[in-house]
Amino acid sequence: MGAQDLTGRSGRGRSGRHRRNGDTLITRREHHPPRPRRSLPVPSASALVGIAVLVLIGLGAVHLSGSGSAVPLGAPAIAPTVESSAPAVDGEEDGAAGEQSTEQAGEDSGASPPTVLIVHVTGAVESPGVVRLEPGARVDDALAAAGGAQPEADLAAVNLARPVSDGEQIHVPVPGEEPRELPADPGGGAPSGGAEPEGSDPAGPPGAGALINLNTATAAELEDLPGVGPAIAERIITHREQNGPFTSVDQLQEVSGIGPATLEKIRPQATV
Repeated sequence: MGAQDLTGRSGRGRSGRHRRNGDTLITRREHHPPRPRRSLPVPSASALVGIAVLVLIGLGAVHLSGSGSAVPLGAPAIAPTVESSAPAVDGEEDGAAGEQSTEQAGEDSGASPPTVLIVHVTGAVESPGVVRLEPGARVDDALAAAGGAQPEADLAAVNLARPVSDGEQIHVPVPGEEPRELPADPGGGAPSGGAEPEGSDPAGPPGAGALINLNTATAAELEDLPGVGPAIAERIITHREQNGPFTSVDQLQEVSGIGPATLEKIRPQATV
């Protein structure tokens, strides 16, 4: 053994690269164990329960806000009633409530007005028959519901502005037609035909009472004339104010709505 052996021995105790004579260079690497990977912390059971509760509360709030309810989650449906400690006040409130309920019962027991007016339209209209009108309707509305008046209808003999009553009959005459004796409407108003029967006139038949002066009569007094309603009475007064006193009963034909047939009905009961 010589210097080679010493060199070989001394080389065995070193780490790193070494080779023998005639051998290929061998590199020795030192292997280190792999570093452990960092793992995410596992939440505890209480944390999971808390998260679940928060999720449920959030879902409940979304549901309540979507349905428009202002009651918070978990709140009782009906708030408990707080009893008053003042019995005298409770007695007054009970008495007031009793009076209100009594008044309400009295109002409910009364007859309520009809929601639909049923009227029978006859005479010179396009579609005679029963028509249905809304409360507050006028004779003009009834004629329109019956198809309108025919060209030969004597509309001057009909008070188109008069309110109609439920169950009444409205007759539209033609010129020269004799007044029809019609029953009074259920509301207790004037007869519902085209002209008022002479016997029902408050002034009485011709010669039985005082004549109505066209120049001094009020609107209410003019309505007592046959075939004169509120609208025609106002026109008579307007004509009188604008043109001066009437000089004759025949001058009524100058008033809109008064034709020859209506004039003949008014003549026996009017004067100037």
